[in-house]
Formats: sequence, C-alpha cells, structure tokens
Amino acid sequence: MANFDGMYQSLLKGRARQLLPLINESLEEGIGAEDILNRSLLPAMSEVGDKFKNNEYFMPEVMRCAQSFNQALDILRPLMVEGGLGASGTAVIGTVFGDKHDIGKNLVSIMLQGAGFKVIDLGSEVSPEQFCDAVVENDAQILAMSALLTTTMKYQKETIELLVQKGLRDKVKVMVGGAPVTQEFADTIGADAYSSDAGSAAQAALKLAAGQ
Repeated sequence: MANFDGMYQSLLKGRARQLLPLINESLEEGIGAEDILNRSLLPAMSEVGDKFKNNEYFMPEVMRCAQSFNQALDILRPLMVEGGLGASGTAVIGTVFGDKHDIGKNLVSIMLQGAGFKVIDLGSEVSPEQFCDAVVENDAQILAMSALLTTTMKYQKETIELLVQKGLRDKVKVMVGGAPVTQEFADTIGADAYSSDAGSAAQAALKLAAGQ
C-alpha cells in the first residue's frame, strides 16, 4: 500500500533520499503517478508555501524542498506523459516590470510544473511587451504574473490592457498574485483568477486550462 503520508513528510522536510525510494516503491505497487502527485507531493509543496509565507520556513528550507520535488518530478514526468497526463498546457510566468522579487514566483512555477504544465519562466522585471510576446511565441493558455510591491501592481493591469490591444486577451487566461494583490484588485483589472499561495495557484491554473 502506498505510503502517501511518508512521501508527504519526506518532501515537507526536503529529504530526497527518503522520498525517491518511497515513490519508486509506490510505482512498483501499481500506484499511479497522478495519485502520488496529487495526494502527496502537491499538498506537501502547498504546505511549504504556507510555511514560507508564515515565516516558519526560509529560503534554504524552501530550496531544499523544491530540489526534492524536482527530483521526484524527474521520475514521475515520463509516466505522466505516457498516461496522457502532464499535458495541462503551457503557462508563461514572471514577476512584473520594476519588481525583482522572485521567490513566490519560483514556487508557483514549480507547482505549475507539478500540475503538468510546460512552464515558460521569464524571470523578474518582465515588461508588458515581453509577457505578450511570450504568450504568442509559446501559444500559452495561462499567463501568471506576480507583483510584490504596491508600486508594481499597475504593470499587471497594463499587461492585460496590452493583451486586449493586441487582440490576445481571449486567447489566454490571466492569473495574478503577490503580497499586495487582492481578489478585489484582480477583479478590477480584469484578471481571470487570483491566488494567494502557490498551491491554490496550481489548482486555479488547472481549472482555467480546463475551461472551468
């Protein structure tokens, strides 16, 4: 029987040496890659995000967990592709112009990969034009923008406005997030979704990609 809790706890502690054998054992027992991802790994990374937000975890812990998660994905990704999974779509992500903060964005990027998206990470200080170009070049279904400063939130709005001007708005779903961003602000600027943490961002992206 799959040790879902064991995998969860191992990832939460960033212990790849414990996590990877548990994953392989579960796969040998016939447990699906999607079950392992959804019942252990994604919930664990969501808690990592919560702990970071609440100052219970700091960058060394987050990075250790992220590295363990990526090693787990190396095992699961081929199986997800074989099973018709891992094809959630393409997501472009970045921190908006004038904002160098990327910790939260990086965690969301990891979670989106775990949810089966091909992720195009543009990094930080991304201009509206760069976001729009990346959406076109990669035929992206999701555009996720992070803003960690109240002074840079306006670029989320400007990017959406530019998507409209370029006739791209109906071709991509836009998600916004970041410490100062709220659901009310997201509604005001015409975003399709707002997420307060990495775990909910991945789930929101899956719903948007599925047309929900």
